Amino acid sequence: MPHTYKYPRPALTVDCVVFGLDEIDLKVLLIQRQIEPFIHRWALPGGFVRMDESTDDAALRELEEETGITKVYLEQLYTFSDIDRDPRGRVVTVAYYALAKLSDHRIRAATDAENVAWFDVDDLPQLAFDHHKILDMAMNRLRAKVRYAPIGFELLPAKFTLSQLQRLYEIVLTAKLDKRNFRKKILSMGLLIETEEREAGVTHRAARLYRFDRRKYRKLAKQGFSFAI
Repeated sequence: MPHTYKYPRPALTVDCVVFGLDEIDLKVLLIQRQIEPFIHRWALPGGFVRMDESTDDAALRELEEETGITKVYLEQLYTFSDIDRDPRGRVVTVAYYALAKLSDHRIRAATDAENVAWFDVDDLPQLAFDHHKILDMAMNRLRAKVRYAPIGFELLPAKFTLSQLQRLYEIVLTAKLDKRNFRKKILSMGLLIETEEREAGVTHRAARLYRFDRRKYRKLAKQGFSFAI
Protein backbone atom coordinates (compact mmCIF):
# COMPACT_ATOMS: atom_id res chain seq x y z
CA MET A 1 0.00 0.00 0.00
CA PRO A 2 1.19 3.53 -0.72
CA HIS A 3 2.20 5.46 2.36
CA THR A 4 1.19 9.06 2.97
CA TYR A 5 3.73 11.27 4.73
CA LYS A 6 2.42 14.05 6.96
CA TYR A 7 5.59 16.10 6.51
CA PRO A 8 6.13 18.48 3.56
CA ARG A 9 8.91 17.42 1.21
CA PRO A 10 11.34 19.91 -0.36
CA ALA A 11 12.25 19.59 -4.02
CA LEU A 12 15.64 18.06 -4.80
CA THR A 13 18.02 19.23 -7.51
CA VAL A 14 21.60 18.66 -8.64
CA ASP A 15 24.13 21.27 -9.79
CA CYS A 16 27.43 20.51 -11.53
CA VAL A 17 30.66 22.49 -11.52
CA VAL A 18 32.57 21.29 -14.60
CA PHE A 19 36.22 22.30 -14.76
CA GLY A 20 38.37 22.29 -17.89
CA LEU A 21 41.90 23.50 -18.62
CA ASP A 22 43.56 25.25 -21.54
CA GLU A 23 47.17 26.40 -21.82
CA ILE A 24 46.77 29.40 -19.54
CA ASP A 25 43.51 29.25 -17.58
CA LEU A 26 41.25 27.02 -15.52
CA LYS A 27 37.77 27.06 -17.05
CA VAL A 28 34.28 26.36 -15.77
CA LEU A 29 31.31 25.37 -17.93
CA LEU A 30 28.16 27.49 -17.61
CA ILE A 31 24.73 27.44 -19.23
CA GLN A 32 22.53 30.43 -19.98
CA ARG A 33 19.03 29.87 -18.67
CA GLN A 34 16.09 30.36 -20.99
CA ILE A 35 13.37 29.99 -18.35
CA GLU A 36 12.47 31.76 -15.13
CA PRO A 37 13.71 32.27 -12.52
CA PHE A 38 16.87 34.11 -13.57
CA ILE A 39 16.02 33.91 -17.25
CA HIS A 40 19.07 34.70 -19.47
CA ARG A 41 21.36 34.55 -16.42
CA TRP A 42 24.37 32.24 -16.52
CA ALA A 43 24.28 29.27 -14.16
CA LEU A 44 25.77 25.88 -13.40
CA PRO A 45 24.29 23.00 -15.36
CA GLY A 46 21.76 21.06 -13.32
CA GLY A 47 18.11 20.39 -12.67
CA PHE A 48 15.52 18.47 -10.69
CA VAL A 49 16.06 14.87 -9.62
CA ARG A 50 13.49 12.45 -10.97
CA MET A 51 11.66 10.04 -8.69
CA ASP A 52 13.30 7.01 -10.30
CA GLU A 53 16.95 8.10 -10.26
CA SER A 54 19.78 8.71 -7.83
CA THR A 55 21.44 12.10 -7.54
CA ASP A 56 24.52 10.65 -9.30
CA ASP A 57 22.38 9.57 -12.24
CA ALA A 58 20.57 12.91 -12.27
CA ALA A 59 23.87 14.82 -12.40
CA LEU A 60 25.12 12.75 -15.34
CA ARG A 61 21.79 13.10 -17.15
CA GLU A 62 21.59 16.86 -16.67
CA LEU A 63 25.16 17.32 -17.87
CA GLU A 64 24.44 15.42 -21.06
CA GLU A 65 21.05 17.06 -21.65
CA GLU A 66 22.13 20.64 -21.04
CA THR A 67 25.72 20.66 -22.30
CA GLY A 68 26.38 17.49 -24.31
CA ILE A 69 29.13 16.40 -21.91
CA THR A 70 29.44 12.70 -21.04
CA LYS A 71 31.96 10.33 -19.49
CA VAL A 72 33.73 12.68 -17.10
CA TYR A 73 35.28 12.36 -13.65
CA LEU A 74 32.39 13.26 -11.32
CA GLU A 75 32.44 13.57 -7.54
CA GLN A 76 29.83 14.70 -5.05
CA LEU A 77 30.77 18.00 -3.45
CA TYR A 78 28.24 19.17 -0.85
CA THR A 79 24.54 19.62 -0.13
CA PHE A 80 23.29 23.21 -0.18
CA SER A 81 20.06 23.76 1.73
CA ASP A 82 19.67 27.44 2.61
CA ILE A 83 15.94 28.06 2.94
CA ASP A 84 15.87 31.02 0.53
CA ARG A 85 18.33 29.72 -2.08
CA ASP A 86 15.62 29.26 -4.74
CA PRO A 87 12.76 31.75 -5.32
CA ARG A 88 10.48 28.91 -6.52
CA GLY A 89 10.24 27.44 -3.03
CA ARG A 90 12.05 25.01 -0.75
CA VAL A 91 14.73 23.43 -2.94
CA VAL A 92 17.73 21.46 -1.69
CA THR A 93 20.56 20.85 -4.16
CA VAL A 94 23.29 18.22 -4.18
CA ALA A 95 26.34 19.76 -5.86
CA TYR A 96 28.99 17.88 -7.83
CA TYR A 97 32.22 18.82 -9.47
CA ALA A 98 33.51 17.27 -12.68
CA LEU A 99 36.81 17.36 -14.57
CA ALA A 100 36.77 17.37 -18.37
CA LYS A 101 39.42 17.41 -21.08
CA LEU A 102 38.44 20.31 -23.35
CA SER A 103 39.51 18.50 -26.52
CA ASP A 104 37.30 15.49 -25.73
CA HIS A 105 33.97 17.30 -25.65
CA ARG A 106 31.87 19.27 -28.11
CA ILE A 107 29.51 21.29 -25.97
CA ARG A 108 25.97 22.12 -27.09
CA ALA A 109 23.06 23.81 -25.37
CA ALA A 110 19.81 21.87 -25.02
CA THR A 111 16.64 21.45 -22.89
CA ASP A 112 16.21 24.64 -20.81
CA ALA A 113 19.63 26.12 -21.71
CA GLU A 114 19.76 28.69 -24.49
CA ASN A 115 23.55 28.80 -24.56
CA VAL A 116 26.57 27.01 -23.09
CA ALA A 117 30.16 28.23 -22.86
CA TRP A 118 33.48 27.87 -21.04
CA PHE A 119 34.49 30.80 -18.81
CA ASP A 120 37.76 31.60 -17.06
CA VAL A 121 37.25 31.00 -13.34
CA ASP A 122 38.69 34.47 -12.69
CA ASP A 123 36.35 36.21 -15.14
CA LEU A 124 32.81 35.03 -14.50
CA PRO A 125 29.45 36.68 -15.17
CA GLN A 126 26.89 37.12 -12.40
CA LEU A 127 25.46 33.69 -11.65
CA ALA A 128 21.92 32.56 -10.82
CA PHE A 129 20.76 31.21 -7.46
CA ASP A 130 23.65 30.56 -5.02
CA HIS A 131 25.91 29.21 -7.75
CA HIS A 132 28.82 31.49 -6.90
CA LYS A 133 28.83 29.90 -3.45
CA ILE A 134 28.80 26.41 -4.97
CA LEU A 135 31.59 27.31 -7.39
CA ASP A 136 33.76 28.74 -4.61
CA MET A 137 33.47 25.52 -2.62
CA ALA A 138 34.27 23.43 -5.70
CA MET A 139 37.39 25.51 -6.36
CA ASN A 140 38.58 24.99 -2.79
CA ARG A 141 37.93 21.25 -3.04
CA LEU A 142 39.81 20.98 -6.33
CA ARG A 143 42.83 22.90 -5.02
CA ALA A 144 42.96 20.72 -1.93
CA LYS A 145 42.46 17.38 -3.64
CA VAL A 146 45.02 17.80 -6.46
CA ARG A 147 47.67 17.84 -3.73
CA TYR A 148 46.87 14.35 -2.44
CA ALA A 149 45.10 12.54 -5.33
CA PRO A 150 46.01 12.33 -9.03
CA ILE A 151 42.74 13.81 -10.26
CA GLY A 152 44.61 16.52 -12.16
CA PHE A 153 45.37 14.01 -14.92
CA GLU A 154 41.64 14.11 -15.76
CA LEU A 155 42.23 17.63 -17.13
CA LEU A 156 45.17 16.71 -19.37
CA PRO A 157 45.35 14.96 -22.74
CA ALA A 158 46.08 11.24 -22.60
CA LYS A 159 49.70 12.06 -23.54
CA PHE A 160 51.34 15.14 -22.06
CA THR A 161 54.71 16.75 -21.39
CA LEU A 162 56.16 17.34 -17.95
CA SER A 163 55.84 21.07 -18.61
CA GLN A 164 52.11 20.66 -19.26
CA LEU A 165 51.76 18.68 -16.05
CA GLN A 166 53.60 21.31 -14.02
CA ARG A 167 51.56 24.08 -15.61
CA LEU A 168 48.38 22.26 -14.60
CA TYR A 169 49.38 22.37 -10.95
CA GLU A 170 50.53 25.98 -11.16
CA ILE A 171 47.20 27.06 -12.68
CA VAL A 172 45.03 25.14 -10.22
CA LEU A 173 47.10 26.03 -7.16
CA THR A 174 47.81 29.60 -8.38
CA ALA A 175 51.44 29.14 -7.34
CA LYS A 176 54.78 28.96 -9.12
CA LEU A 177 56.56 25.62 -8.69
CA ASP A 178 60.27 24.95 -8.92
CA LYS A 179 60.83 23.01 -12.15
CA ARG A 180 63.63 20.75 -10.89
CA ASN A 181 61.94 19.85 -7.62
CA PHE A 182 58.57 19.23 -9.27
CA ARG A 183 60.00 16.88 -11.90
CA LYS A 184 62.10 15.01 -9.36
CA LYS A 185 59.11 14.46 -7.13
CA ILE A 186 56.61 13.47 -9.81
CA LEU A 187 59.03 11.08 -11.54
CA SER A 188 60.05 9.46 -8.24
CA MET A 189 56.46 8.25 -7.77
CA GLY A 190 56.84 5.89 -10.72
CA LEU A 191 53.36 6.69 -12.02
CA LEU A 192 54.32 8.14 -15.40
CA ILE A 193 54.94 6.01 -18.47
CA GLU A 194 57.52 7.56 -20.79
CA THR A 195 56.48 7.13 -24.43
CA GLU A 196 58.60 7.18 -27.58
CA GLU A 197 56.66 10.20 -28.83
CA ARG A 198 57.41 13.91 -28.65
CA GLU A 199 55.11 16.89 -28.86
CA ALA A 200 54.36 18.12 -32.38
CA GLY A 201 53.84 21.53 -33.93
CA VAL A 202 56.07 23.50 -31.57
CA THR A 203 58.80 26.03 -32.42
CA HIS A 204 61.02 25.02 -29.49
CA ARG A 205 62.70 21.66 -28.93
CA ALA A 206 59.96 19.02 -28.81
CA ALA A 207 59.55 17.52 -25.35
CA ARG A 208 58.95 13.87 -24.49
CA LEU A 209 55.33 12.76 -23.97
CA TYR A 210 54.19 10.76 -20.94
CA ARG A 211 51.08 8.85 -19.89
CA PHE A 212 49.62 8.39 -16.41
CA ASP A 213 49.71 4.76 -15.25
CA ARG A 214 46.23 4.39 -13.71
CA ARG A 215 46.54 0.65 -13.17
CA LYS A 216 49.75 1.04 -11.18
CA TYR A 217 48.30 3.88 -9.11
CA ARG A 218 45.22 1.82 -8.17
CA LYS A 219 47.48 -1.07 -7.14
CA LEU A 220 49.74 1.18 -5.06
CA ALA A 221 46.79 2.98 -3.47
CA LYS A 222 45.50 -0.34 -2.13
CA GLN A 223 48.88 -0.80 -0.47
CA GLY A 224 48.70 2.59 1.24
CA PHE A 225 50.64 4.65 -1.29
CA SER A 226 50.40 8.41 -0.67
CA PHE A 227 50.25 10.73 -3.67
CA ALA A 228 51.41 14.16 -2.57
CA ILE A 229 52.43 17.29 -4.49
